[in-house]
Amino acid sequence: MSHFRHHVFFCCNQRPNGEACCQDHGAAEMRAYAKDRVKALGAAIPERVRINQAGCLDRCELGPVLVIYPDAVWYTYVDREDIDEIIDEHLVHGRVVERLRV
Repeated sequence: MSHFRHHVFFCCNQRPNGEACCQDHGAAEMRAYAKDRVKALGAAIPERVRINQAGCLDRCELGPVLVIYPDAVWYTYVDREDIDEIIDEHLVHGRVVERLRV
């Protein structure tokens, strides 16, 4: 059995030459926020979660993006409220947030 139930990978890539990338949308800051939020929720999340930073996930046109494994569910987000909804719905209650799914 895996040590973590879910791994959440935030694309935090910065592309050169002004090409579109997730980091242009504050991806590293959103990852840090998600990490702090998951830690603060503690036992409210039924199984262990790891918030990870990833390089390019090659979906820049949909960015910013994150993916939750092992579920293989991809999300986009705009702000902390979207991150909160992904955490509350997907990680706490096991429900996919369809409006943010890509």
